[in-house]
Amino acid sequence: MGTMHRARVLAFQIIYSWDFEKKSDPELLFASVKDLSPDDFDAASEAYIKLTVCGTLENIQTVDSTIKKHIKNWNFDRISRIDLAILRLSVYGLLFQKDTDGKIIINEAVKLAQEFGGDDSYRFVNGVLDAIYKENDKN
Repeated sequence: MGTMHRARVLAFQIIYSWDFEKKSDPELLFASVKDLSPDDFDAASEAYIKLTVCGTLENIQTVDSTIKKHIKNWNFDRISRIDLAILRLSVYGLLFQKDTDGKIIINEAVKLAQEFGGDDSYRFVNGVLDAIYKENDKN
């Protein structure tokens, strides 16, 4: 597993953990994950994780409203927490990390969904993110 993929996995895990205790400080969540696997971090991956997690959580209302706008025939509250964490991380990337190609963000999200989600998670995640990407690409 490449360094950036490990960083995305850890960012996803922190956002997933945050969903259970929304008052948790992202820095504390990051520190607890880092303590579990201290060898997985170089300066670039640590910076990426902190930027992505903090950015996602600081913009959670915008991220969630964007997800809600793009789910078809589905209730936001019924999205699995794993799929929701992947979507949140990826929607933040699509909306705010303009230096990263949206297709790469979607591809990484699909990989995370295949690795951690249910049988059809990757299809769901891909569909939602593709709709958001296409809408933002027009703007």
